[in-house]
Amino acid sequence: MLNIRKAASALAVVLLSAFVISCTETSIKTETVEISENVKLQLTNLGFDVSDVQKVSSRNPITGELMQGYILEKDMFLSNEDIQEMSNSKVQHIGAVGEQYRTTNLVSSPRTIRVLGYTSGSNALDTKMRTALQNAVANYNALNIGLTFTLTFGTNTNAAEIVVYRVSGGAGGSAGFPSGGLPYKWVQILSGTSSYSTDVVEHVMTHEIGHCLGLRHTDYFNRSLSCGSGGSEGSGGVGAILIPGTPSGFDANSIMLSCFGSSEDGEFGSFDVVALEYLY
Repeated sequence: MLNIRKAASALAVVLLSAFVISCTETSIKTETVEISENVKLQLTNLGFDVSDVQKVSSRNPITGELMQGYILEKDMFLSNEDIQEMSNSKVQHIGAVGEQYRTTNLVSSPRTIRVLGYTSGSNALDTKMRTALQNAVANYNALNIGLTFTLTFGTNTNAAEIVVYRVSGGAGGSAGFPSGGLPYKWVQILSGTSSYSTDVVEHVMTHEIGHCLGLRHTDYFNRSLSCGSGGSEGSGGVGAILIPGTPSGFDANSIMLSCFGSSEDGEFGSFDVVALEYLY
């Protein structure tokens, strides 16, 4: 049974910032080159906080494919093609004022999404990560939505829509947004995440899969609410749409907050459930 209760309050999330970990650390190589004002404006118009945007260029350690684009809010990857696709969307939202948000890109539904937990070499998920991934997939299958998730462990990435793998680093993960009706495929989980409980690892994985399905950070309009610090993009624009049935105030229980704490239970907040069941 899906447990939708959480213990943290909004005040506790802010006051315990010293014990809060960003879901957004990434091992993708970042560049120190200056990002053009035009790109920053495009991203701002899409409702992203550009205060810490970084240009990235790195090879996928499994496929060798070159990944070029931008890391936003520490854990969301957007390629130039993603930015253009989202900018061309006819769906608009003016004003950064709310809670559970989605992007303009979603996964086509109904469909079955095959999730692969990678098991080879230095990118293999460890035992705790495998258990956490099983729990994260169970979180999604407990929802009343048109998406069904299957999970296997192995190395056949061609047979999966989402591949979850480990990379060296601190704690957290990274992912991207859907494109062409398909979820974003590559979910990185940093090796240091396993120093926390299985529930915390489950939280990170459920969060990153949420990005793959098109969910934004719940507190994207003011990341200091969960992180203790962080920018706000201001008025927002295309790309962040408040989901009907979710509140317009801060939701301290959302699994899609920008930062997470060491006592997370790995389960959806009640309005996360409302959001996903509305979308899918």
